[in-house]
Amino acid sequence: MTKMRALVLEKQHELTLRDIELPMDVGPGMVKIKLHTVGVCGSDVHYYTHGRIGPFVVNEPMVLGHEAAGTVVEVGAGVTGLKVGDRVCMEPGVPDPNSRASRLGMYNIDPAVTFWATPPIHGVLTPYVVHPANYTFKLPDNVSFAEGAMVEPFAVGMQAATKARITPGDTAIVMGAGPIGTMVALAALAGGCARVIITDLAQPKLDIAARYQGIIPVNIKAQNLVDEVNRLTDNWGADVVFE
Repeated sequence: MTKMRALVLEKQHELTLRDIELPMDVGPGMVKIKLHTVGVCGSDVHYYTHGRIGPFVVNEPMVLGHEAAGTVVEVGAGVTGLKVGDRVCMEPGVPDPNSRASRLGMYNIDPAVTFWATPPIHGVLTPYVVHPANYTFKLPDNVSFAEGAMVEPFAVGMQAATKARITPGDTAIVMGAGPIGTMVALAALAGGCARVIITDLAQPKLDIAARYQGIIPVNIKAQNLVDEVNRLTDNWGADVVFE
Protein backbone atom coordinates (compact mmCIF):
# COMPACT_ATOMS: atom_id res chain seq x y z
CA MET A 1 0.00 0.00 0.00
CA THR A 2 1.15 3.53 -0.78
CA LYS A 3 -0.11 6.81 0.64
CA MET A 4 -1.09 9.38 -1.96
CA ARG A 5 -3.35 12.40 -2.34
CA ALA A 6 -6.84 11.61 -3.62
CA LEU A 7 -10.35 13.03 -3.77
CA VAL A 8 -12.13 11.03 -1.08
CA LEU A 9 -15.86 10.79 -0.50
CA GLU A 10 -15.80 10.44 3.28
CA LYS A 11 -19.56 10.01 3.49
CA GLN A 12 -22.68 11.48 1.92
CA HIS A 13 -22.20 15.24 1.31
CA GLU A 14 -18.58 15.22 2.54
CA LEU A 15 -15.58 15.35 0.18
CA THR A 16 -11.94 15.85 1.18
CA LEU A 17 -8.66 16.07 -0.71
CA ARG A 18 -6.28 14.08 1.48
CA ASP A 19 -3.73 11.30 1.66
CA ILE A 20 -5.08 7.76 1.63
CA GLU A 21 -3.44 4.35 1.38
CA LEU A 22 -4.00 2.64 -1.98
CA PRO A 23 -2.56 -0.55 -3.54
CA MET A 24 0.38 0.27 -5.83
CA ASP A 25 2.17 -3.07 -6.30
CA VAL A 26 2.76 -3.71 -10.00
CA GLY A 27 2.33 -7.48 -10.26
CA PRO A 28 2.43 -9.72 -13.32
CA GLY A 29 0.11 -8.55 -16.08
CA MET A 30 -0.36 -5.14 -14.47
CA VAL A 31 0.68 -1.61 -15.42
CA LYS A 32 1.11 1.53 -13.35
CA ILE A 33 -0.40 4.65 -14.89
CA LYS A 34 0.16 8.30 -14.07
CA LEU A 35 -3.30 9.85 -14.35
CA HIS A 36 -3.69 12.92 -16.55
CA THR A 37 -7.46 13.39 -16.96
CA VAL A 38 -10.37 11.94 -14.99
CA GLY A 39 -13.99 12.72 -15.81
CA VAL A 40 -16.71 13.29 -13.24
CA CYS A 41 -19.58 10.89 -13.93
CA GLY A 42 -23.19 11.19 -12.86
CA SER A 43 -22.55 8.23 -10.58
CA ASP A 44 -19.81 10.17 -8.75
CA VAL A 45 -22.27 13.00 -8.18
CA HIS A 46 -24.98 10.54 -7.14
CA TYR A 47 -22.75 8.90 -4.52
CA TYR A 48 -22.00 12.38 -3.16
CA THR A 49 -25.63 13.51 -3.06
CA HIS A 50 -27.31 10.24 -2.07
CA GLY A 51 -24.55 8.11 -0.54
CA ARG A 52 -25.62 5.08 -2.52
CA ILE A 53 -26.74 3.74 -5.89
CA GLY A 54 -29.11 0.82 -5.42
CA PRO A 55 -27.36 -1.85 -3.35
CA PHE A 56 -23.97 -0.06 -3.53
CA VAL A 57 -23.67 2.01 -0.36
CA VAL A 58 -20.82 4.28 0.74
CA ASN A 59 -20.21 2.79 4.18
CA GLU A 60 -16.58 3.90 4.40
CA PRO A 61 -14.33 6.48 2.67
CA MET A 62 -14.05 5.91 -1.09
CA VAL A 63 -11.97 7.59 -3.80
CA LEU A 64 -14.19 8.79 -6.65
CA GLY A 65 -13.62 8.76 -10.44
CA HIS A 66 -13.69 6.04 -13.11
CA GLU A 67 -13.37 7.79 -16.51
CA ALA A 68 -9.64 8.14 -16.95
CA ALA A 69 -6.63 8.52 -19.19
CA GLY A 70 -2.92 8.81 -18.46
CA THR A 71 0.60 7.59 -19.20
CA VAL A 72 2.16 4.21 -18.42
CA VAL A 73 5.08 4.63 -16.01
CA GLU A 74 5.77 0.98 -15.09
CA VAL A 75 4.89 -2.44 -16.52
CA GLY A 76 4.68 -5.76 -14.73
CA ALA A 77 6.05 -9.11 -15.78
CA GLY A 78 4.46 -10.63 -18.86
CA VAL A 79 3.09 -7.38 -20.27
CA THR A 80 3.95 -7.17 -23.97
CA GLY A 81 1.38 -4.83 -25.52
CA LEU A 82 2.25 -1.73 -23.52
CA LYS A 83 5.44 0.08 -22.58
CA VAL A 84 6.53 2.97 -20.39
CA GLY A 85 5.50 6.25 -22.02
CA ASP A 86 2.39 4.93 -23.76
CA ARG A 87 -0.64 7.20 -23.50
CA VAL A 88 -3.62 5.09 -22.48
CA CYS A 89 -7.22 4.96 -21.36
CA MET A 90 -8.54 2.30 -19.03
CA GLU A 91 -11.65 0.17 -18.79
CA PRO A 92 -12.97 0.80 -15.26
CA GLY A 93 -14.67 -2.57 -14.81
CA VAL A 94 -12.59 -5.73 -14.46
CA PRO A 95 -14.60 -8.98 -14.62
CA ASP A 96 -13.91 -12.46 -13.35
CA PRO A 97 -12.39 -14.09 -16.47
CA ASN A 98 -13.81 -17.46 -15.43
CA SER A 99 -17.40 -16.31 -14.96
CA ARG A 100 -20.14 -17.56 -17.23
CA ALA A 101 -20.66 -14.06 -18.65
CA SER A 102 -16.97 -13.73 -19.51
CA ARG A 103 -16.83 -17.16 -21.10
CA LEU A 104 -19.85 -16.22 -23.24
CA GLY A 105 -18.06 -13.07 -24.38
CA MET A 106 -20.33 -10.76 -22.36
CA TYR A 107 -17.90 -9.82 -19.62
CA ASN A 108 -19.49 -6.36 -19.33
CA ILE A 109 -22.47 -7.93 -17.52
CA ASP A 110 -20.41 -10.14 -15.19
CA PRO A 111 -22.04 -9.80 -11.74
CA ALA A 112 -18.61 -10.23 -10.14
CA VAL A 113 -17.09 -7.21 -11.91
CA THR A 114 -14.95 -4.88 -9.79
CA PHE A 115 -15.66 -1.34 -10.95
CA TRP A 116 -13.75 1.79 -10.00
CA ALA A 117 -15.55 4.13 -7.58
CA THR A 118 -18.26 1.57 -6.82
CA PRO A 119 -18.29 0.67 -3.11
CA PRO A 120 -16.07 -0.77 -1.78
CA ILE A 121 -13.71 -0.31 -4.78
CA HIS A 122 -11.70 2.93 -4.87
CA GLY A 123 -11.75 5.12 -7.98
CA VAL A 124 -8.94 7.00 -9.73
CA LEU A 125 -9.10 10.67 -8.79
CA THR A 126 -5.52 10.04 -7.69
CA PRO A 127 -2.02 10.70 -9.10
CA TYR A 128 -1.43 7.02 -10.01
CA VAL A 129 -3.30 3.75 -10.40
CA VAL A 130 -2.29 0.13 -11.00
CA HIS A 131 -4.52 -1.68 -13.49
CA PRO A 132 -4.55 -4.91 -15.54
CA ALA A 133 -2.81 -4.42 -18.89
CA ASN A 134 -5.62 -6.38 -20.57
CA TYR A 135 -8.05 -3.59 -19.68
CA THR A 136 -5.69 -0.74 -20.58
CA PHE A 137 -5.70 0.59 -24.14
CA LYS A 138 -3.14 2.67 -26.03
CA LEU A 139 -4.44 5.98 -27.36
CA PRO A 140 -3.64 7.04 -30.95
CA ASP A 141 -1.49 10.16 -31.19
CA ASN A 142 -4.43 12.19 -32.50
CA VAL A 143 -6.60 11.40 -29.45
CA SER A 144 -6.15 13.72 -26.47
CA PHE A 145 -6.16 12.67 -22.82
CA ALA A 146 -9.54 14.37 -22.41
CA GLU A 147 -10.95 12.42 -25.35
CA GLY A 148 -9.37 9.26 -23.91
CA ALA A 149 -11.19 9.81 -20.63
CA MET A 150 -14.44 10.01 -22.62
CA VAL A 151 -13.93 6.58 -24.19
CA GLU A 152 -15.77 4.88 -21.32
CA PRO A 153 -18.97 6.97 -21.65
CA PHE A 154 -18.71 6.72 -25.44
CA ALA A 155 -18.68 2.92 -25.05
CA VAL A 156 -22.15 3.27 -23.50
CA GLY A 157 -23.29 4.99 -26.68
CA MET A 158 -21.66 2.35 -28.86
CA GLN A 159 -23.35 -0.45 -26.91
CA ALA A 160 -26.73 1.26 -27.26
CA ALA A 161 -26.27 1.86 -31.00
CA THR A 162 -25.17 -1.74 -31.54
CA LYS A 163 -28.15 -3.16 -29.65
CA ALA A 164 -30.52 -0.92 -31.66
CA ARG A 165 -29.58 -2.66 -34.95
CA ILE A 166 -29.56 0.59 -36.89
CA THR A 167 -30.19 0.47 -40.62
CA PRO A 168 -28.31 3.01 -42.79
CA GLY A 169 -30.44 6.09 -43.29
CA ASP A 170 -32.50 5.70 -40.11
CA THR A 171 -33.78 8.67 -38.15
CA ALA A 172 -33.18 8.33 -34.40
CA ILE A 173 -34.44 10.18 -31.37
CA VAL A 174 -32.27 10.52 -28.27
CA MET A 175 -34.17 11.72 -25.24
CA GLY A 176 -31.68 13.53 -23.00
CA ALA A 177 -28.75 15.68 -24.18
CA GLY A 178 -26.34 15.18 -21.31
CA PRO A 179 -22.91 13.61 -21.92
CA ILE A 180 -24.32 10.09 -22.32
CA GLY A 181 -27.13 11.26 -24.58
CA THR A 182 -24.66 13.11 -26.78
CA MET A 183 -22.41 10.02 -26.89
CA VAL A 184 -25.43 7.89 -27.92
CA ALA A 185 -26.29 10.40 -30.65
CA LEU A 186 -22.75 10.36 -32.04
CA ALA A 187 -22.64 6.56 -31.92
CA ALA A 188 -25.99 6.36 -33.71
CA LEU A 189 -24.64 8.57 -36.49
CA ALA A 190 -21.50 6.45 -36.71
CA GLY A 191 -23.70 3.36 -36.83
CA GLY A 192 -25.55 4.56 -39.92
CA CYS A 193 -28.27 6.98 -38.84
CA ALA A 194 -28.78 9.81 -41.29
CA ARG A 195 -29.78 12.17 -38.48
CA VAL A 196 -30.49 12.20 -34.77
CA ILE A 197 -33.13 14.35 -33.11
CA ILE A 198 -31.98 15.03 -29.54
CA THR A 199 -34.30 16.39 -26.86
CA ASP A 200 -33.83 18.10 -23.52
CA LEU A 201 -35.16 20.82 -21.24
CA ALA A 202 -31.75 22.49 -20.84
CA GLN A 203 -30.81 24.68 -23.79
CA PRO A 204 -27.04 24.78 -23.01
CA LYS A 205 -26.87 20.99 -23.35
CA LEU A 206 -28.75 21.12 -26.64
CA ASP A 207 -26.39 23.82 -27.90
CA ILE A 208 -23.40 21.54 -27.26
CA ALA A 209 -25.02 18.56 -29.00
CA ALA A 210 -26.05 20.71 -31.96
CA ARG A 211 -22.40 21.49 -32.76
CA TYR A 212 -22.17 18.05 -34.36
CA GLN A 213 -23.34 17.63 -37.95
CA GLY A 214 -26.42 15.42 -38.16
CA ILE A 215 -27.76 16.20 -34.67
CA ILE A 216 -30.98 18.24 -34.54
CA PRO A 217 -31.85 19.74 -31.13
CA VAL A 218 -35.41 20.02 -29.81
CA ASN A 219 -36.10 21.89 -26.59
CA ILE A 220 -39.30 20.25 -25.35
CA LYS A 221 -40.12 23.27 -23.20
CA ALA A 222 -40.55 25.33 -26.35
CA GLN A 223 -41.34 22.77 -29.07
CA ASN A 224 -43.67 19.79 -29.41
CA LEU A 225 -41.53 16.73 -30.11
CA VAL A 226 -44.18 14.82 -32.05
CA ASP A 227 -44.81 17.82 -34.29
CA GLU A 228 -41.09 18.29 -34.91
CA VAL A 229 -40.55 14.61 -35.72
CA ASN A 230 -43.49 14.59 -38.10
CA ARG A 231 -42.24 17.77 -39.78
CA LEU A 232 -38.72 16.41 -40.23
CA THR A 233 -39.84 12.96 -41.45
CA ASP A 234 -42.88 13.90 -43.58
CA ASN A 235 -45.12 12.26 -40.95
CA TRP A 236 -43.25 8.94 -41.17
CA GLY A 237 -41.82 9.08 -37.67
CA ALA A 238 -38.54 7.95 -36.16
CA ASP A 239 -37.00 4.53 -36.72
CA VAL A 240 -35.11 4.21 -33.43
CA VAL A 241 -35.64 5.85 -30.03
CA PHE A 242 -33.06 5.97 -27.22
CA GLU A 243 -34.18 7.05 -23.76
